[in-house]
Amino acid sequence: MGLKPPIAPKTMHPKNSNRLSRRQFIRLGGAGAASVAFGVPYLLRAKDTNGKLRVAFIGLGSQGRSRAKEALGTNLIDLVAFCDADTNAFEGAKAEIAKSYPAMKLDGIKLYGDYRKLLAEEKDLDAVIIATPDHWHAPIAKASMLAGKHVFCEKPLTHTISEARELRTLAAKSKVVTQLGNQGSASRNLRRGVELIQAGVLGKVKEVHCMACTVGCAAGQMFPTVGDPVPPNLNWDEWLGPAPAHAYKRGVYHPGSWRGWLDFGSGALGDFGCHHMNLPFRALKLDYPVGIDINAEQMGFSTYPTKVGIDFHFAQRGDLPPVTLKWYDGGRQPEPGLMPKEVTAYLDGQDATSFEKNGKPKKVSRDGVLIIGENGYTFGGDWNGSDYIFLKSDPKLWGILNHPACKNIPKAFPDSPGHVTEWIKACMGGAPVFSDFETGGHLTEIVLSGVVALKTGRKLDWDGPGMKARNASEAEQYVQAQYRAGWI
Repeated sequence: MGLKPPIAPKTMHPKNSNRLSRRQFIRLGGAGAASVAFGVPYLLRAKDTNGKLRVAFIGLGSQGRSRAKEALGTNLIDLVAFCDADTNAFEGAKAEIAKSYPAMKLDGIKLYGDYRKLLAEEKDLDAVIIATPDHWHAPIAKASMLAGKHVFCEKPLTHTISEARELRTLAAKSKVVTQLGNQGSASRNLRRGVELIQAGVLGKVKEVHCMACTVGCAAGQMFPTVGDPVPPNLNWDEWLGPAPAHAYKRGVYHPGSWRGWLDFGSGALGDFGCHHMNLPFRALKLDYPVGIDINAEQMGFSTYPTKVGIDFHFAQRGDLPPVTLKWYDGGRQPEPGLMPKEVTAYLDGQDATSFEKNGKPKKVSRDGVLIIGENGYTFGGDWNGSDYIFLKSDPKLWGILNHPACKNIPKAFPDSPGHVTEWIKACMGGAPVFSDFETGGHLTEIVLSGVVALKTGRKLDWDGPGMKARNASEAEQYVQAQYRAGWI
């Protein structure tokens, strides 16, 4: 069978530019708004008289500070406000920004401890960037969208599947611009990987391996029952928000350790799933898994398990064969013999591509995404997912952008100016983003179905559209958002 051109962008009427039918979504290979009329403007603009987007940053941990510096570097925004439950985070964020942009004046930035007060008082605010712990993503994103603000939210989009479905529905009805923070979506390598795989360069694909082996999360622990005094800089009740009430314990949850705890984070899978699965989700037009098998250690605690292996089974999609996507984290690796020898040689530093031009070995991570087809495979790091390509007749790994057999495959997606820049420009009337809440929300639902399996502790017969496990009614409690009274 000859190679097929990749799916080309389609033009839609502006009033429908935020909306995708399920049929359109599958046909567009999971590229969502990226494939829906690049160049169709959102009928929105910044309200500030200087033409810049007025942005507030909610959540000022490492991710929030990184996004703030990245957004300020575009020179397209005015930083209006910071919001965090920890007042120490304000000074930390200011210090990092001042170091990166010493000429920038930071005295006028407003500081809020509650996002609800921020949204109520900042009437001229255009947009928010959310980088809180996972359990706060959906409530803040929803409130911001209902207030008419454009939203950039870190991954995973939500803490539960029902929240992801709700945000997808809300985004389809909304006129705001949304973007999930899986920055690999802006990579030319990832976009080229989608183009090549959808054009049939690899032939039929039945096997994907996603390895996130270096991620460390708390494991084998139960929620502490005895707490410590809450430091004066932290509003602990606000930090908990809609999550179940737990005693504050110094160094256990905040700052930065919340990801491994069931009530706040989504484990290593939630942390990196929207990165690693991004390429196969788009390129292979994955819908929902029909079955999820798990193999993990240290299960049944208040924290996520270790040495996790998950098999996501996807049914046939049109003329595309069934696919098994294997996930590994916490040190678990593919079984011997599953990895192609060329990839093994690269990872072990035994291949020419493993060395820098000066002859010194590269520092190579064993994290990555391997997509195996009948004609060859692609392999790449977690953000891009497609740094290298190898076809059966090749003597070596080739860079995904320069394989001679792929030169005639046309581009379906334009290059990105950068993940955050792309979103800012879309908010100001530019081209639609590549990872909006429809696309990112669907991907998040797939990732979180694996999280549900880990929390349930058993194999699931999965009904994705229905958001339920046919064989495990106990999974329901992990699918539906359950908020602490008084917070939503």
